[in-house]
Amino acid sequence: MPASVHSGSSPAISRLEIPSSRDAPVASDSSETITPVSQHSPYVAPLDNVQIASLSKLDEGIGSAAIETASTRPPSSRILPTHSDIDSSLVFNKFILYENRLRFFIVASNTSDSRHRIIKIDRTSQDELEVVEDEAVYSGKQMSAMLKMLEDGNKGCGGLGKAKVFFGIAGFVKFTAGWYMIVISKRSVVALLGGHYIYHCENTDIVPVCFNHKIDRPAEEQRLMNIFKQVDMSKNFYFSYTYDLTSTLQHNLTRTGLPPARRWIYNDRFAWNHHMLTTPFHDGKSLAAKSHWLLPLIHGHVDQAKLTVLGRVIFITLIARRSRHHAGARYLKRGVNDEGNVANEVETEQIVSETLTTPFYYPAARRSESEPQRRRPSPNFTSYVQYRGSIPVYWAQEPNSMSPRPPIEISVMDPFYTPAARHFDNLFARYGAPIMILNLIKKREPVPRESKLGQEYTQCVEYLNQFLPQGKRMIYRAWDMSRAYKEQGIISRAFGRILIITQDVIGYLEDIAEESIQMTGFFHSGSEPYSHALQIEERTWRATMSLQNGICRTNCVDCLDRTNAAQFVFGKRALGHQLYALGVVDSPNLAFDSDAVNMLTEMYHDHGDSLALQYTGSALVNRVETYRRMPHWDSHSRDIIENLRRFYANSLLDADKQTAINLFLGINPERTPLRSPQRGNYQKWFKPEHLECAYVLEDCERAVEQFVNTRGDFWIEYYRPLLFTSLGKHFAFSMNSTLKLPGKTAGDINHSPFLPHHNPSSHHHPRYFGNQIVHL
Repeated sequence: MPASVHSGSSPAISRLEIPSSRDAPVASDSSETITPVSQHSPYVAPLDNVQIASLSKLDEGIGSAAIETASTRPPSSRILPTHSDIDSSLVFNKFILYENRLRFFIVASNTSDSRHRIIKIDRTSQDELEVVEDEAVYSGKQMSAMLKMLEDGNKGCGGLGKAKVFFGIAGFVKFTAGWYMIVISKRSVVALLGGHYIYHCENTDIVPVCFNHKIDRPAEEQRLMNIFKQVDMSKNFYFSYTYDLTSTLQHNLTRTGLPPARRWIYNDRFAWNHHMLTTPFHDGKSLAAKSHWLLPLIHGHVDQAKLTVLGRVIFITLIARRSRHHAGARYLKRGVNDEGNVANEVETEQIVSETLTTPFYYPAARRSESEPQRRRPSPNFTSYVQYRGSIPVYWAQEPNSMSPRPPIEISVMDPFYTPAARHFDNLFARYGAPIMILNLIKKREPVPRESKLGQEYTQCVEYLNQFLPQGKRMIYRAWDMSRAYKEQGIISRAFGRILIITQDVIGYLEDIAEESIQMTGFFHSGSEPYSHALQIEERTWRATMSLQNGICRTNCVDCLDRTNAAQFVFGKRALGHQLYALGVVDSPNLAFDSDAVNMLTEMYHDHGDSLALQYTGSALVNRVETYRRMPHWDSHSRDIIENLRRFYANSLLDADKQTAINLFLGINPERTPLRSPQRGNYQKWFKPEHLECAYVLEDCERAVEQFVNTRGDFWIEYYRPLLFTSLGKHFAFSMNSTLKLPGKTAGDINHSPFLPHHNPSSHHHPRYFGNQIVHL
C-alpha cells in the first residue's frame, strides 16, 4: 500500500538557542563545511503545552493536517504551492536517525545546530509507509527535551537506540515486500554558486524500514536489490539543500515572473529519484513541503573552476542534467518514444560569475533612514544553456549481432512525425523560440547508415516547419562534421610543393555558435558595464538585464563525440560573450591555446567523458584536439581502447544496465500503458502559448528584485561566523584554477589567462610534412 504522511500542528518557536555538543558517530563528509551534529544536552529545557501536544501526536502517529492533493500539471514540472508558509531561510542539512523496534525518529538540523525539526516513521507495517511530520521548529534545548521524553516513552521498545548521522533522504523504494529508505551517508562539495553549495553524493545506505522484515520470496527480493544497486549512486549524482539544481540559473532567479505553466518548483524531468520521492506518498504532497528531509538528485556532471584575471576571480561552472525520460543504454535507447522524449537527452548549462559578493545580490544602498533598505541584484552572474538529444524519429539499432556498428533501422514511418512534434513543442514550452537544430551526422557513406537517418530528420523538420509562423520556424543546420574533418583536396602543385587545404571544422562551428548566441541571447543578471557605452559605436549600450529565449539543439548519431566537440565550441564562444558582459575582456573573441580556453577545454572533456560513460560505458573517443587536428601522441591507442570498451559494454553489459535503470526510475517495460498517447493535430501540432516569449524582460526584472529581497539569504549554509576554517579546507580557495595548470607558479598571477601561448593571430594550426606545409 502507498505511504501516508501526517503533520503536527505546533507553531514554530521564535526563540532559538544553540545546543551544546556531545560525542556522536558522524557520517563521512568530505565537504569540510559541516560540524559534528549536536546530541541532546544533559540540561532538559521545559516544553510548552503546545509542544507537549505536538509530542503526543508524534508519539501516537496522529496528525491533524491533511496532505495536498497531487498536482495535475504535466509530470515534467511541479507548480509552486499556493501556501506561503515555506520558510526559505529554514534549511536543514544534517540529520540524526534514532531507531527502535517500532519507530524511526529523524532529527533534521540546520548548519549552526540552532533549529531542529523531527519526523517519525512507523516500523510495524510492511505494506504501508507511515510518516508523521511535526511542523514545530525547536531550539537545541527544546529538541533535547523532546528526545529525553521520547527516550523515556519508548523504553519498552528499546528507547531511541544509537544515533546515526546522515545528510539527507534520497527516497523510498519497495521490491517484493517492505519499504527501504535510501539515505545519503557521504557527500563532498563540488561547486559554490551564489553562496549555495552543490554536493556530490559519495555514498548511500539502504535501510529497511520494517523491523521484522518478512520476505516471502527472498531470492527474488535479493535479485531485485542487486539490480537496483547496479545504478551506482556514488557516481555522478548531485544535490543541493538551498539551490534548485534541476532548473537553470535564469529560471531560478526569475521563477515568480514566469507564466504559471512554467513556474515549477523543481523540474522533475531531471530529478532521477523522482519515483522514489513521490511513489511512496499516494497523496503526492508537494516536494517543497518535504524539502527539509527529501532531496531531488540530478544525474549528469557538475564541475567548477576559477579564472584568475589580474587579481579578479571568475567562477566557471558547468552543469549537465540528464533527463530521466527515455533513459538507458546506447543501443537499447535510441530515437524518440511516443511521448516525444528522446534518448540521451542532456541539458548543459555554463555559468560564469564574478565573486565580488558571494550571494546573488548587492547590499542595500545607504540612503535616508525613512526609505526602506532594499537589496540590489548582483550584475555579476551569467548563464548560457544548450541541449543535446537523439534524433526525434523512430529508429533503432539491434545489438544482437557481433558487429561493432549495427545497421540503423527506421522502425516506424510516421508521415506526420507525431512524436517529433511533441518533442519540439516541449522544447518550445521549456525554452521558448527560436530553436536552432545543429545536425552533425554523415551525409554520404558507401553503405547508407547515418545518411538515411539524416534524410528522414531533414524531411521531419521541413514538414513541421511549414505549419509554424514565419518568425517562429526552427533554424535547421545540417553539416557532415566527420567528412569535413577527414576531407582534403589538392589545390595546386608547383615548384615541387603541394598545397593542401582541409575544412576549418572549429572555425565553421564558431560561426554557427555566434549565429545561435545572437539569436537566443544568454542570461545576464544586470546591465553591461558602463565602460562599453564609451566604446560602442555600431550598437546601443544595454542598460537592462539580458535573457536567453530559445535553445540550440545539437546531435550526432550517438550525441557523444561530435556533439561534445560542437558544444565545447559553443561554450567557448559563449564564454567570450559572458566575460565581455562582465567587463573582464574588451572583446568576446577568445584565442585558443590560452589558459582560459585550455581550462574550459578540460572541463568539457570531463563533461563529455562523464556523459559518454553513462550512456555507452566508455569515455569519449574523439576529443576537441582531434577536430583541431592536433592529436596527442597516444590518441590513436587510446581511441582503440575506448572503442573496445564501448563494444564490450554494448554487447555484454547493456541489457543488465538497462534493467537496473528501469528499476531505479520505476519503469516497467512490460506494463501496458494506461492510455495510448492521443494523436495531435497534423497541422497545428504546437500550442500557440508555447511560441510566446518564454522570459519577458519586465516580468523577469521584477522577479529578480523579488528574489534577492525575499529568497536571497546565502548565509544559511555558507556563512559560518563561529567556526574556524583554514583556507586549505575552504572549497572556494582550493578549487581548480588557471594558476594550477601544469607549469604555473605564483608569479603567473600577473599573467593574463587570455593570451595565447602559440600562434597568437589565429587558432588554425599548420601541419608539416618534411619541408612541405599544409595550410588549414
